[in-house]
Amino acid sequence: MKMENTGILKEWFNRVDSENSGSITAPQLQNALAVGNLNFPHSIVQQMIRNGTMSFEEFVALNKFLLKLQQAFSDLERGRGYLVPDDVYEALVKIGFMLDSPAFYTVCESFDQKKNGKFRLDDFISLCIFVQSAGNLFNSFDTAKQGRVTLDLNQFVYCTANCRI
Repeated sequence: MKMENTGILKEWFNRVDSENSGSITAPQLQNALAVGNLNFPHSIVQQMIRNGTMSFEEFVALNKFLLKLQQAFSDLERGRGYLVPDDVYEALVKIGFMLDSPAFYTVCESFDQKKNGKFRLDDFISLCIFVQSAGNLFNSFDTAKQGRVTLDLNQFVYCTANCRI
């Protein structure tokens, strides 16, 4: 999905928006991403779409975010075609995500599809989408912006249901 041209993105969006509703669903987004050679599990695509559908403006914002992730991946993959955990950590820091070691290694373990310590572009983007989504959800509960939240059981269940891998 290396297209920055809004006109091209609009064409692409309109092709996927088969009902001409002005928004696309998760399966439609999944197909659009696959056309751009990005294949993600449905759970990750659902995290890209917050309210069940995605508008063109949200599609453009997602494209911009994916381009940023692709650039971070390219800067660190050193011609190997994959990142190792140290590279993933460096990329996350560059993007603006700060995780402590236990959280980072838990996320890495969850997104290392082949359990070999090698993160392909799709794995890396899936990991970043998850961290972004978890961060957004956390921030919605961190109303005082103190970096800490207290959850009751219902809120915890809501969080875990919305941030599953």
